[in-house]
This record gives sequence, C-alpha cells and structure tokens, in this order.
Amino acid sequence: MSPALLLFILIAYFALLLGVAWATSRNATNDSFYIGNKSSNWKLVAFGMVGTTLSGVTFISVPGAVGRDGFGYMQLLIGYVIGYIAVAYILLPLYYRLKLTSIYDYLNQRLGRRAYQSGASFFILSRLLGATARLYLVVNILQAIILDSLGVPFWLTTLVILGMILLYTYQGGVKTIVWTDTLQTSCMLFGLLACIAILLGQMDLSVGQSLARMQEQGLARVFTTAVDSPSFYLKQIVAGVFIVLAMTGMDQEMMQKTISVKTLADSQKNLLALTAILVAVLSLFMFLGGLLSLYAPIAGVAATGDKLFAAVVMGHLPVALQIIFLIALISALFPSADGAITALTSTFCIDLLGLTRRQDLSEQDKVRWRQRVHLGFAALFLLLVMAFKLVDSPSMIGVILKVASYTYGPLLGLFAFGMLTERTLRDRWVPLVTVGGPLICAFFEYNQTLLLGSYRLGLELLMINGILVFAGLWAISRPAPSRISERVAAISLTVDP
Repeated sequence: MSPALLLFILIAYFALLLGVAWATSRNATNDSFYIGNKSSNWKLVAFGMVGTTLSGVTFISVPGAVGRDGFGYMQLLIGYVIGYIAVAYILLPLYYRLKLTSIYDYLNQRLGRRAYQSGASFFILSRLLGATARLYLVVNILQAIILDSLGVPFWLTTLVILGMILLYTYQGGVKTIVWTDTLQTSCMLFGLLACIAILLGQMDLSVGQSLARMQEQGLARVFTTAVDSPSFYLKQIVAGVFIVLAMTGMDQEMMQKTISVKTLADSQKNLLALTAILVAVLSLFMFLGGLLSLYAPIAGVAATGDKLFAAVVMGHLPVALQIIFLIALISALFPSADGAITALTSTFCIDLLGLTRRQDLSEQDKVRWRQRVHLGFAALFLLLVMAFKLVDSPSMIGVILKVASYTYGPLLGLFAFGMLTERTLRDRWVPLVTVGGPLICAFFEYNQTLLLGSYRLGLELLMINGILVFAGLWAISRPAPSRISERVAAISLTVDP
C-alpha cells in the first residue's frame, strides 16, 4: 500500500481528534484541564482508560512476546485483577474523602512537604520515562511502514506527532481526553478483533483448532514453576498486584481521570468495569500473539518480538487490514502520550509550582503558566524519545516494567507508610530515603549473581524497592504527638473511612 495513502489516513484521523477536542474544550478552565470539572461519565472514563492502560506497548509487545513466553503474561494479569480491586476499595475512598485534585496532596497532608514533593517528583520521572518509551515504540513502527520511504527523518516524525497531541490537549486537558480516549480505544479494539478474524481465516482455523495448535507448539503455556526464574508464577502474580497499586492507584495520570467522576460509587464502578474489560482484551492480545507465531513460519516471516505484528500485517495481509492496523496503531499511540503530558503538567503545576494555592496570580496568569509547562513537557518527550531510539530494545514492555520497578518503588513506600502507620517523619531526610531505595535495588540487581547465586530478580524489585523505602521512612520517623494523632489517624487506614 502506498505510503502516501497511509499518511493521508493518519492526517484524517488526527483531524477527527481535533474536531472532538474543539467540541469538548470550549469554555474550558484550569479545573477542566486538571479534573474535568469533576463531572466525567464513569462509563466513558472506564472504556477510555482501556486505551491508556494498554497503549502501543500492549498492542505491539504483548503479541510479540508470546513466541518467547507463551501466555505467561496471564500470570501478571491475575495479579492485576487483585490490584484493581484493592485500588477501588482502599485508595479511592481515601482520595474522595480528602477531595484531592492531585493525589500527591495526600502525602502533603499526611507526611509533610518533602514527602509531597518527593512523591510528585518520582511520578514525573516515572511517567516521563514510561510514556516516552511507549511513544517511541509506536513512532518507530510508523516510521518504518510510512515515513522512511517518504524521506522523513525520525526526529521530525516525533516532533509532528507531539505537536498534534499538544493541539488537542492544550486547552481542554482531562475534559477532552475522556472523549478522545473513548474514540481511540474503540478503534484499537476494532483493529484487534479484525486482525484475529483475518488471521484465523488465512490459516483456515477455528478458535478451538488454533488454541489446540498453540498448545502443541508450547505457545499456550501460562505458569512458570521454576522458583529461581524471574517469571516464577507466584512472583508474577504478586508483582501484578503491586504494579497496579503503584502504576494505577498511585499514578496521577490514571487517578486524574478516575477522580474526575462525580461520586466515589461511580468511580469504583469505573475501575471495576475497566478491570473486566482489561482481562478480556489482554486475553485477546495473547491469543493474537499465538496466531501471529503460528502464521509467521507459514508466510516465511523471520521477524520476532516487537517487529512481528507489523511485519505480518504490512507484508502479508490484505490492504483493508493494513489500513485497520494503522488506525488501531495510531489509536494505541495517542492515549499513551496525551494523558501523560496532561498529568505531568497537572502534577508539576499543582504539586511543585503550587499554582492552585497561589493567591497572587490571576486565573489568566495561572492558565499561561500551565500552558508553558505543557509545552516544556512536550519538549522533554521529544528528547527522551530520541534517547530511546539510541537504546532500541527488542522488547519495550520489558524496559517499561524494569523502569517502573525503580521509579514507582518510592511512591509505593511513601503511600504505604502514610496509610499503614500513624507516625510522623523528620521531613528533611525524606528525599534521601526515597533516592536510597532505588540505589540499593540497583546494587542488588547488578551483583545478583554474587549475592543470590542462580536466583534471578524480576518484577519483585518493585516490592523490594517499596519495602526499603518504607523501612527507611520508619527509621527517620517518630510517634505522632498526641495533639495531632487524631488528624493523622483520619487520613491513614488505621480507622474506618
């Protein structure tokens, strides 16, 4: 198919996004940008969050990993379900009771200014690295299938895509993203189902026959029972729980949309509905990966990992499916970047600049500051995507989960300490503790052969990191004075909310 036609489809899709943005961002304010005026429909939020949660990494990396790991991702998925239930019934009631705009304001109220700033800073680092890794993966594929043949350099492709994202998020923020994510999730899921149907038809297999063949070839294996393996099933399940607690429940991007729903009950419905949809969709992605691994030898496709899906579709399947694949791929790209830039802007403005608390600035001045920060994060995205281009890992989902183990661990430790204890902190030592946890983890991982023998660290690094930070915070803490113990108890989990 002509690269020019593919480019035209990309432009037309973006024009549709701009139309949605124009319709939803009229009369938008800072409150619209940060939390959608607290009036988002929970059904739209739940469906749209599927696209944000999955992103281009799931669309490309999860199917690509089946040839190597089988259906091993299901181990994490079991943990995800437990984690989402915990977020819905432990964290959300706390956030709604405190009427938070930024969830890191909880750390300010409970642990103090340094804990607040440390939590916000680690979120910014986490989301910057994670979102740019996701963005790089999809831009790299668009570059390979469209823009290289047109002579467009990678940096210019990234710059134009970031410019597109800025155009439709610049004014409306969360208020706009709730609607654009719904559109994009619909397109991504339609593309997933179309690819499965066409591949089954190409191989003349039913669903049952294809699963039987995957089983024969070892592609449908789920559980890893070797205790010293990074993929040992108990480690994966427990890691899945903590990944969701940290990367959803303690992540401003994900919670920013969730708490934009008017009531706690509807917000919980949103998260439980998201969980059910994710289980179904991730199962379909793994099934798709099995089909790709079955089809690749038949078609003579040598590509593996993240390159497999695009190589099969763009080289061996009908033109109509290539168009559907492109639209689905773009739909997977935008939610992983638009929400990240919006949430990073919100966190920086609210938690680090304190714009919502500034009485010396007019509303117009606050909007101008927010827009400058928004542009600044877009520039940072460009630089980091170029850095990932130099790294060029064959499986970006592994890179993202590894980064998360280091950057979300301090958030896990901070929130756990605030919720599970009534102690107060010596504020000035908090940044040292939150940086120390990841550094100790890095030391253990680098020297794991010497220290642990044949045992290999995997995603349990996130839990170890959180435990180290929790222990460090305990070491710099003291019992709460009696005059403030009642206030501390009211925003911890030691009393019924």
